[in-house]
Amino acid sequence: MQPDKILVSDFDGTITKYDFYDLVCQEFPEIAGGFWDQYEKGEITHFEALRGIFAGLRTEESRLLQIVDSMQIDPRLSASVTKLANNGWSVVVASAGCDWYIRRLLKESGVSISVHANPGDFSSTEGLKMRLPEDSPFFSPELGVNKVAVVRDALKKSACVAFAGDGRPDLAPALLVPPQRRFAKNWLAKKLQEIGEDFQAFDTWSDVAEKLLQGE
Repeated sequence: MQPDKILVSDFDGTITKYDFYDLVCQEFPEIAGGFWDQYEKGEITHFEALRGIFAGLRTEESRLLQIVDSMQIDPRLSASVTKLANNGWSVVVASAGCDWYIRRLLKESGVSISVHANPGDFSSTEGLKMRLPEDSPFFSPELGVNKVAVVRDALKKSACVAFAGDGRPDLAPALLVPPQRRFAKNWLAKKLQEIGEDFQAFDTWSDVAEKLLQGE
C-alpha cells in the first residue's frame, strides 16, 4: 500500500540539534586534516571528505557513543512520528552521514522509519569506516546518498511530499517540493532566503510535524 503523504528528512542538525561531524571535529580537532578544505575547493567529494575525517577517529567506542548522545535527538521524535503516521504520513530519512550513529539514535528513541544513509562500522584502531552504499537505488558517488533521487522517488509515490533539512546537500531536494512543505534551518534557510525561495522555518524536528499536521 502506497503512503498517502511522505516527509523526507535530513538527520544531522535536523532530527538532531547538532551534527555528528561538528561534534567529533570539536572533540578531536586533529582529524580534520584539511579534508573539508579540499572538499570546498572541489578537489574531493563530500563523501570522501567525511570518510577521511571519520577514519581519523582514535578513541574507545564508549566515548564516541557519548558524542552520539550529545547530538541531542529530538525528544518528541517518537510521538511526532506516531502522530504523522496516524494522519497518513510516512517518514524517510535521507542522510549524507553514517548509519552507524543514525540507526543507534533512532533505535534508542523507539523509532522505526526508513533510512537511506552511508553504511559504516567503528573500530578504535581504524576509526569510523564509512562506505559508499553502492547497492542503494539512491546511490551517489559524491554524497553516498542522492537526496534528490529520494525526493523524486517519493513524488512518484505520493502527490503530497515534504522535505526538511539544514545543510548544503539539502538545497536541491528542498527545491523539489512546494514552499508550504519545504522546511529549513541554519545554512539551508539562509541560502533559500538568499535566492528568494520561500520556506517554512523550524527549530526542532517535532515543529515540522506539528506544522504539517496543522496545515491539513
